[in-house]
Amino acid sequence: MLKSYMADLHIHTCLSPCGSLEMTPQKIVSQALNKKLDIIGICDHNSAENLFAIMNVGEKNNLLVIPGMEICSSEEVHALALFKELESALEMQTIVYENLEGKNDPDIFGMQVIGNENDEVEGFVDKLLIGAVDLSIDELVNKIHKLGGLAVASHIDRESYSIIGQLGFIPGYLKFDALEISPNLNYDESRKQFSEYSDYSLIKNSDAHFLRDIGKCTTEFFIEQPSFEEIKKAFSRIDGRKVIIN
Repeated sequence: MLKSYMADLHIHTCLSPCGSLEMTPQKIVSQALNKKLDIIGICDHNSAENLFAIMNVGEKNNLLVIPGMEICSSEEVHALALFKELESALEMQTIVYENLEGKNDPDIFGMQVIGNENDEVEGFVDKLLIGAVDLSIDELVNKIHKLGGLAVASHIDRESYSIIGQLGFIPGYLKFDALEISPNLNYDESRKQFSEYSDYSLIKNSDAHFLRDIGKCTTEFFIEQPSFEEIKKAFSRIDGRKVIIN
């Protein structure tokens, strides 16, 4: 039997250089529960260092945390990589780190904090996470899929760091699993603006960098239970499963 579950699949932590230092594992999970969310996705820029802690906090509080990343391709296109298991996300991180140049300057870009389950600082990431990896968007999508993940084009209605903003269109050979729109558009506007991409499921997330923004925008999943596999089926509209945005 299909039920309704609310999700926000694009949330940053204090690891992202543009993320607030308040975005710690305990506080993120607490805010998600306050917003009545059933599923969240953690997608820091080009890194998965904080996934272990926040997934553990989520599990203890009966909140499904999907491990992910927001990766910036060589064309400066942002894409969400969502995975079933932490190990796959960490494998993706290894690939990203091998293709990511530069060292972070916290005075310019912000601190990149690794936190533990108790919201204590464990360390810092020195890599320039705000940068772009030396992999094309085509290569990234293929690598995400090889690791069993889902590839979602980030905020396609934005002029900067989106597939359409950077390339002008979505090439047919790019097999995205879904397209994300920003909080700036509602469903009717997005379907009208992107009518040529009607074969894709559209999702809407907060892209939260601050606690107050978690759950500001959500996607409603009609699925059997909160799980990665059910989300995957909903993206493909299998057996009545679907996604709905406002």
